[in-house]
Amino acid sequence: MTNYLRRIILCDALILLIWASALLVRAMPPPNPVQCTQAGCKLYNSYGVWGDRKDCPVAAVVYPTTEEELRSAVANANKNHLKVRVVSGFSHTIPKLACPTNQSRAILISTERYDTSIDVDVASMTVTADAGAGLRAVIDRVEEEGLSLVAAPYWEGVSVGGVISTGAHGSSWRGRGGAVHDHVVGIRLIVPAKESEGFARVLDLRSGDPLLHAAKLSLGMLGVISKVTLMLERGFKRSISLNFTNDRGIEDEFMEHGKKYEFGDIQWYPSRHTAVYRYDDRLPINTSGDGVYDFVGFQSNFAIIAKSVRASEKSAEAARNTNAKCLLASSFLAYKKLTANGLKNNLIFTGYPVIGRQARMQTSGSCLYSPETAKDTACAWDPRIKGLFFYETTAIFSATTFVDFIRDVKKLRDMNPTSFCGVDVYNGFLIRFVPKSDAYLGQPEDSVVVDFNYYRADEAGTPRLNQDTWEEVEQMAFFKYGARPHWGKNRNVAFVGVEKKYPSFGRFVAARRAVDPANMLGSEWAEEVVFGRGVVDEDGCALEGRCVCSEDRHCSPGNGYYCRRGLVYGDARVCRCAGAAQ
Repeated sequence: MTNYLRRIILCDALILLIWASALLVRAMPPPNPVQCTQAGCKLYNSYGVWGDRKDCPVAAVVYPTTEEELRSAVANANKNHLKVRVVSGFSHTIPKLACPTNQSRAILISTERYDTSIDVDVASMTVTADAGAGLRAVIDRVEEEGLSLVAAPYWEGVSVGGVISTGAHGSSWRGRGGAVHDHVVGIRLIVPAKESEGFARVLDLRSGDPLLHAAKLSLGMLGVISKVTLMLERGFKRSISLNFTNDRGIEDEFMEHGKKYEFGDIQWYPSRHTAVYRYDDRLPINTSGDGVYDFVGFQSNFAIIAKSVRASEKSAEAARNTNAKCLLASSFLAYKKLTANGLKNNLIFTGYPVIGRQARMQTSGSCLYSPETAKDTACAWDPRIKGLFFYETTAIFSATTFVDFIRDVKKLRDMNPTSFCGVDVYNGFLIRFVPKSDAYLGQPEDSVVVDFNYYRADEAGTPRLNQDTWEEVEQMAFFKYGARPHWGKNRNVAFVGVEKKYPSFGRFVAARRAVDPANMLGSEWAEEVVFGRGVVDEDGCALEGRCVCSEDRHCSPGNGYYCRRGLVYGDARVCRCAGAAQ
């Protein structure tokens, strides 16, 4: 065994030891996405950087606290011919959806302080919340009335307005399904208006209004959301068990798994030949059990952990050592199995099933909540600690085509198994289920959603170990199998041709033009996503997913990376290191 590998193993042991000791530590709150100095203000996402690595300067930021203040901000912008974009107190989108195009002729509205009203109507089983209200606050308020919000994304660090605007989701094919926007039954939307109407007006959209189909997943391009009304159900509990098993037959089992378990998902670790099936169903509220799901990736951790993981990844990248990444992947998978991936029967995990209230089992994010004094701990990706830094690709497949995607990924894996270790350092392939939606930009059919995270270099022009593998998987998903991109995630290439993948796309565009004919709520960045205009022809553009390479210069020939064909998907064009598997 080399000294390098010994250092990796010792580092892994240190990481696991410290991680285990950090489970009860609270982290410092994430930084505010809007940062202002005497020189002006800039907007960031939660990772501290946007997709093209350019800053997002903003000339003016307003913080309304009431609906009238929100309406006045929109009216003032309309009167003065300014563009408007909206950001919450969280800002987790990977595309620059909230960034104004021309900051000198735009204002940024933050809903950070517009978050106090959360009204539960027990009789109608609905909750109406201010757009800036945090998801956790809404869930806890609903729980007080003996009710449950059925759908939620796995990460709770989102606002009500933000979670529906980007199509955020959990996992379920049953009922209204796993996407939060499909549980929306009302929206109060502020849109530009004529001078005689005060330059802005409030639309009160309810079920049956065609405009609601456009408004409940709009990327902030239809109007400024003021309040959201969500459908609730009687309170219930969840029973969750995890089955860590061989991935043999996963392509034949995923469909039945999605149908059998109301909230089931699958985490697939290709390099480890492991699939983790989550058996997750609802139980009556009077069932015994006080469990909680505190996902390990969203727990508070000492900054040294994230720094150590990042240092290990960077060392492996620099040495082009895939075995080192595989050691990391094995260590993290073993830790997740040991800790049930964050499931706790009470304060600790004592065995399956873990049973708890829906409010405590449906979403996680304990690293969000902490006193400012806890400066030694943070969310692992907090940019202030220079910890984890990664891409996140999310592809949404037709349930009938996903089986062939899995088979192709297995073929690629079997050609070079260690090339998949990088994704298994994170969460492998997270497979979830969402049903057909009536939102114009929602899913047009029952779908399977696949998320995977992988290493991102500190510098935009730096090629990555196994770069070709992840480019081929990405192109296989979006081009060969026509997968639809998650609106709040992904690199620019994922959005190429996106308007052809949504049958109601034209209806959304028409609704947008009717409500905002002057395009006051548009921006270059948002339109790059919606209309797939984010690709460029520049040296090195493929390294950040800003193009699909067609020439060597789109890769990094100076570092030995050239544009080559895919190994399984022959139409793919990927940046491959000279000397790598051909």
